[in-house]
Amino acid sequence: MSVESVKDLFEKEGMGDRVRYSEVISDTVENAAGMIGCEPAHIAKTMSFLVDENPIVIVASGDTKIDNARYKSVFGTKAKMIPFARVEELTGHIPGGISPFACKADVKVYLDESLKRFDIVYTGGGDEHNTVEVTIPVLEKLSEYKSWIDVCKGW
Repeated sequence: MSVESVKDLFEKEGMGDRVRYSEVISDTVENAAGMIGCEPAHIAKTMSFLVDENPIVIVASGDTKIDNARYKSVFGTKAKMIPFARVEELTGHIPGGISPFACKADVKVYLDESLKRFDIVYTGGGDEHNTVEVTIPVLEKLSEYKSWIDVCKGW
């Protein structure tokens, strides 16, 4: 999986140029925003959690944080991030490079409402050196998201 799967997906859609490589590591919102030259809010950070021991990822604006009460109201449980050592095994992407695209088949993708205020966002591209520029409709289509949710605060 990882970056090659993301590249393949975008190549098949005729959008291979949207996956961008940089020598600069973009493993945090701040690093990615600095590398791209955008505000942190435009970074669509992809966070991995376990819900009833099943992996999910939530894609949210880079200027937000998970609100535990909102999370619990959506998922019925307290937010539990996937342990660092298990992120790649469960999602198909390495920590610091999690992408909402080309995840393992059993990973459910959720998009947070905080992203809807932007036309274009930048997601992880499967490793810490690749990012992907996408519109919200492309994010919806290629992430095969399950639903829009409202679990973040700060925006």
